[in-house]
Amino acid sequence: MSHYNFKKITVVPSGKDFVDIVLSRTQRKTPTVVHKHYKINRIRQFYMRKVKFTQQNFHDKLSDVLNEFPKLEDIHPFYADLMNVLYDKDHYKLALGQINTARHLIDNVSKDYVRLMKYADTLYRCKQLKKAALGRMCTVMKRQNQSLEYLEQVRQHLSRLPSIDPNTRTLLICGFPNVGKSSFINKITRADVEVQPYAFTTKSLFVGHTDYKYLRWQVVDTPGILDHSLEERNTIEMQAITALAHLRAAVLYIMDTSEQCGHTIEEQVDLFKNIQPLFANKPLLIILNKIDVVKPEELGDDEKKLLSDFQTEGIPVLPMSTVTEEGVIDVKTEACDRLLAQRVDTKIKGKKVNDVLNRLHLAVPQQRDQKTRPPCIPEGVQKKKSAMQIEGRRKKLERDIEIEEEDLYVLDLNKHYLIPEDEKYDVIPELWEGKNLADYIDPEIEKKLEELEKEELLREGAGEYDEDMSSDDEEMREIRKIASKIRNKRKIVMMESKEKRKVEKPVLPRTAIKGKRSRFEREMGELGVEPNPGGHFTRSRSRSKTPVAKKRQRTDSLGRARSSSRTPRDLSGVRDETMFNKTKKMGKLSQRNRNRFGKAGEADRVITTKMPKHLFAGKRKGGKTDRR
Repeated sequence: MSHYNFKKITVVPSGKDFVDIVLSRTQRKTPTVVHKHYKINRIRQFYMRKVKFTQQNFHDKLSDVLNEFPKLEDIHPFYADLMNVLYDKDHYKLALGQINTARHLIDNVSKDYVRLMKYADTLYRCKQLKKAALGRMCTVMKRQNQSLEYLEQVRQHLSRLPSIDPNTRTLLICGFPNVGKSSFINKITRADVEVQPYAFTTKSLFVGHTDYKYLRWQVVDTPGILDHSLEERNTIEMQAITALAHLRAAVLYIMDTSEQCGHTIEEQVDLFKNIQPLFANKPLLIILNKIDVVKPEELGDDEKKLLSDFQTEGIPVLPMSTVTEEGVIDVKTEACDRLLAQRVDTKIKGKKVNDVLNRLHLAVPQQRDQKTRPPCIPEGVQKKKSAMQIEGRRKKLERDIEIEEEDLYVLDLNKHYLIPEDEKYDVIPELWEGKNLADYIDPEIEKKLEELEKEELLREGAGEYDEDMSSDDEEMREIRKIASKIRNKRKIVMMESKEKRKVEKPVLPRTAIKGKRSRFEREMGELGVEPNPGGHFTRSRSRSKTPVAKKRQRTDSLGRARSSSRTPRDLSGVRDETMFNKTKKMGKLSQRNRNRFGKAGEADRVITTKMPKHLFAGKRKGGKTDRR
């Protein structure tokens, strides 16, 4: 991975947002606690602290911006040139320089006004000096609005740049537009680069990663390059030139033999010769793409001569088709091998190799006599080698067998067991609580079950299970009769119980008036029905008796019942009604604070100041003496 993580650069606010953030923080962290009776020295110290706090906030935030953005002199030349191509080095440095100047100006403003504030003789002068200091700091920041907006755009673009490590193993793909560079990187990596049948589909650098020989390789796709002078190249082409100039990589120059890209083979060769100085000291391969359309053998004599000139110069020429994937893996393998060999040679020629070799010692046994002793290969190893070779070829793998048999293939793992052949396909015993289940299974259980079923059928046919009621004696008959009576009686009792539960007993309501009840008794008596004194009327009369007079109870101020011998809690220790009202008011205020901060936490913080004064207050009117 790259050493430069541009995605961690924090957002750069605009000039207005910068001022709002810092002034809000100043207001929250240094609240106004100045009164008329304070000594002038104390008032001076308070307003000095406000000015210094604001200056320190501006200084810290501007320093963060300057430190997080990369310095072109400290980063790799590849990234320095890439930033120069994309953002213009002079403009970038000028924006950072203006931010640095603004930081120094704010520091000087703070020093000057703190020095003046030492000689302020009234509260009014201190406040006016503080106001002037904060105003000048805000004016300085608002003038940097263009630089801040430019840096924010640079930050957003930097965060979208791919993470390219200039020092790792890299394959660099270049060539004319629309020759198949993006298709090749999509085939050998997991990158998803857009592929379209028109030129300049790729407008920036793209990175993918692939594995070869247990190593991670970085594959960089560059935008297409046209054949003209360096001064005429645009920003898109200059990105590819920057990558070719600074990345230590194996270069794959892709050519379109079918000429569907809109450029002839002669033009593609001319472009190669134009940018060939950028390939110095780098492994180089020329790839002939789209051989599924036009094969190298079908080219004309002039084109063949141009390609043969490359081979005479020692540059390998490899055919490839990204559509049929013919030759894609061969190109990748050849490029990786050449780059790996070059990196190894470079390290061997370096100074570090001698230090490593001095620490290594290879022990070689000295010859005791004049006899030659060939290397001894154990018999088991030789058998294993011979087993791996069948008629000069490698041993068949399960994959080969699967391809041969296709749908008839069945995976057989038992044949590889290291046990005798007659035991390889034995049933594996199933154990339960330390016992083999096979010991409790009768192999002839099915046969015995069939014999039992036949025997039962014969017994049923002979009538062995039929009941013979005549054989019962008198005592048994009596018992059966009594049992049936008991069952019938039980059913009747259950049915009666259900019916009783369904019937609701009529009950007179408690609100029945004595006069109504007496009239009801009189009318029923005229009809010849004598009311039962122990029935419903008596019960209702007993229920509707007048209740016994309750004991007199006292209540407190909230209407709650209390003992007459105890003083209410809210009146305990209260002298008079004025003190009682005061305690009630204090209780409500404390409850309000408890409700506000009852769930105080990171997400429940309450900021009571809805409108910060420095944002919403206008010019002070005449005669107003509101002091902050």
